[in-house]
Amino acid sequence: MKKRVVVGLSGGVDSSVAAYLLKEQGYEVIGMFMKNWHDDSVTISKECPWLDDSNDAMIVAQHLGIPFQAIDLSQQYKERIVDYMFAEYQQGRTPNPDVLCNREIKFDIFLNAALKLGADYVATGHYARRDEIERNGQKIYRLLAGKDPNKDQSYFLCQLTQQQLSKALFPVGELLKPEVREIAKKAGLATANKKDSQGLCFVGKVHLPEFLQQRLEPKKGKAIVIPDDAVIYSNGQSLDDLVHLTQPYTYSPELGTVVGEHNGAHYYTIGQRKGLNIGGQAKPLFVIGTDTVQNIIYMGNGEDHPGLYRKGLFIPNEDEHWIREDLKLASGESRQYLARIRYRQSLEACTLYKREEGLYIVFNRPQKAITPGQFAAWYDGDELIGSGVIS
Repeated sequence: MKKRVVVGLSGGVDSSVAAYLLKEQGYEVIGMFMKNWHDDSVTISKECPWLDDSNDAMIVAQHLGIPFQAIDLSQQYKERIVDYMFAEYQQGRTPNPDVLCNREIKFDIFLNAALKLGADYVATGHYARRDEIERNGQKIYRLLAGKDPNKDQSYFLCQLTQQQLSKALFPVGELLKPEVREIAKKAGLATANKKDSQGLCFVGKVHLPEFLQQRLEPKKGKAIVIPDDAVIYSNGQSLDDLVHLTQPYTYSPELGTVVGEHNGAHYYTIGQRKGLNIGGQAKPLFVIGTDTVQNIIYMGNGEDHPGLYRKGLFIPNEDEHWIREDLKLASGESRQYLARIRYRQSLEACTLYKREEGLYIVFNRPQKAITPGQFAAWYDGDELIGSGVIS
């Protein structure tokens, strides 16, 4: 009897080819489009309208001769992703909705809907790979980087569990992007030459300040430049330094010079350069800190400003997640890994130190724009071992 797979057809070329490959491999394939957003007022029209994507997904399904349906998950998306985003920005943190979308929507609500249809698996167009190993008589699922180094999307899946991975297939993970487009052309898929979508998961390309202004009111505040020598940067790496090495820098208004105004500290993120609209400086300005209580943004001159760089980060126990639960560190243990703190960042050598209060990650070299609210993910070679929310 054929195994049944529900493919999340997004209307893009990657998920279209995923469905095509699975059908070629002999699976019983069902295409399902997730509608997760109704408010078109904050999207850039024509960039990623959900209606066009839904139609493209349906055309691909018809071409492949597979059943197709759309599922409206907009209420769950609002509750689990959008509300969380607003709450995080309100606190001066920068969330990653795409990581959450995979954990909370694609591989939870969507997965459960697929299982109700009798599916054995769900599949997506992610550039990632999954395999199985056996350890002490137990089956363990591994999440591996996609073969295409320019498109690897394993980072976005860093919060998945063993249970979720056991039901997941990533058919394009073994391919390079040009190969995917070539397969789509040969198969006559309507999405073969469609541009990759940009922007928030399922929302489309948004004007983020306008999106945030739906709930976070604009509020004028001071923009302050902090001189280089006001940042006390620790380069130590003894265990006594763990807290000092990993805590975010804090600034006081009297340390710097007021150079302008902004519309709300909650609209800005560490490392941001664009949208500051403040001139007259010798070097480009970068955001090095935000204070949403006093409504102040702190900036530094140039991308070599010490306020942009830190040696480490901290993940509280409640935000620590191990895909490989069998490799989870016990308190007092440490281990060397490779890690990244944002999508597309190259992997950086680091050491993980587990303590009673949480997990400390100390990098071999300082990292630029470590941002609270974002996810750090650690790897052993091309296997993603675990992740956590940066404190």
